[in-house]
Amino acid sequence: MAHKVAVFRKEHFNAAHRLHNPAWSDEKNEEVFGKCNNPNFHGHNYELIIQVIGELNPETGFVMDMKELSILVKEHILDRFDHKNLNLDVQEFHHLNPSAENIAIVIHDILRPKIDAELALKIRLYETERNFVEYPVD
Repeated sequence: MAHKVAVFRKEHFNAAHRLHNPAWSDEKNEEVFGKCNNPNFHGHNYELIIQVIGELNPETGFVMDMKELSILVKEHILDRFDHKNLNLDVQEFHHLNPSAENIAIVIHDILRPKIDAELALKIRLYETERNFVEYPVD
């Protein structure tokens, strides 16, 4: 009988962003997004947890080689997002509001094709110590 196991990789990145809907007035943006609509942006110390779920490889005892996962996350997420202005420096957010929810979805969509399709992938992103999102959810 195969065993399903979840493995986790925790990473950290710092980034600035501004929540803003250009179709709305300044007043509506201020009302909906408050301080997060600051025209000069604001930053967060994000904590990222990548969860990979699957059956153990009987030859290695791994769900996934964690060194391989670490390299994927560094090359495709951290190098792209860390110490960046998400609105200005990250192509995916040029026309997408960089809310925590959207950031988690973008991270998932970047990593998903790079991880074996038989493995489930979940992203948990902490924007603050008390506010976090998870994608996908069942």
